[in-house]
Amino acid sequence: MSNHANPMYSRYRGRFAPSPTGPLHFGSLVSALASYLDAKKHHGKWIIRIEDVDGTRCKTSFSKQITDTLNSYHLFSDETVRVQSQHTEMYEQLLSVLRKQQAIFPCNCTRQSLAQHNGGHPFVCESSLDQPHSWRLKTSLAAYQCQDSIQGTLRFTDDLKNNCPVLKRKDGYFSYQLAVVIDDHQQNITHLVRGADLIDTTAQQLHLYHLFGWTPPNICHIPLITNHSGDKISKQNHAKPIQDNNLSTLLRALHYLKIDLVSPPSIAEALSLAIEAWDPNKLKGMKHLSLEEQDLHFI
Repeated sequence: MSNHANPMYSRYRGRFAPSPTGPLHFGSLVSALASYLDAKKHHGKWIIRIEDVDGTRCKTSFSKQITDTLNSYHLFSDETVRVQSQHTEMYEQLLSVLRKQQAIFPCNCTRQSLAQHNGGHPFVCESSLDQPHSWRLKTSLAAYQCQDSIQGTLRFTDDLKNNCPVLKRKDGYFSYQLAVVIDDHQQNITHLVRGADLIDTTAQQLHLYHLFGWTPPNICHIPLITNHSGDKISKQNHAKPIQDNNLSTLLRALHYLKIDLVSPPSIAEALSLAIEAWDPNKLKGMKHLSLEEQDLHFI
């Protein structure tokens, strides 16, 4: 059956959700392309969302810079770009739902007091609402699994037993974990294509979907692009911004998605060819891809 004939494909909604803590770098371009190609291969919609929920690190100037760079590579959002910081009231309302379920608890703990647990929080503490407090998700014995088209079956059996992640920080900012689940549900996202570094967050997100009574999207994780030390290319590791509107940069990014094109005349033509060539099976089981010598200038 062709993609056009299958009604599933008309409902496909994917997204790319960068955090504006710096300009777009090469690793992020690879991730953006993977999510875009998967959406377009399935004749679906691809949506950009700016994840600026962390007001201490995110800047509006970077939001514009990122979207401008994406647009220069003809990666256009099919809907209005959603900005997380504009939806904090919704996050608060849904945090209240979890509070009524007694699925979360207030926490006065400091990094220093949790140092003996290597920064984790494996227990429900006795804390006061009268003191500065975060809100944490309670531990759970629940087990989850998902079928990842690249990584295979992912099983999460002990991930929720020994840590209580923060959902709202002491400074009032909401966590990525809570915001990303709410946003994906609110935007009716059906498919996530994201980096393998986010596998560790999946169990907590699936648990939140369960607590809210929502259906999670299909999830797959592409391999991370790493340097020769094995560190991922990221803003945290001071990755350099990529040039805008650069065909050779696009072709090198596609190379890490196992798509090698021969001299396309333009970015638009390269994207069109890449959509046809996109096949996540070529990345089967890969969690890391080392940056090749000719691409070291990207880091």
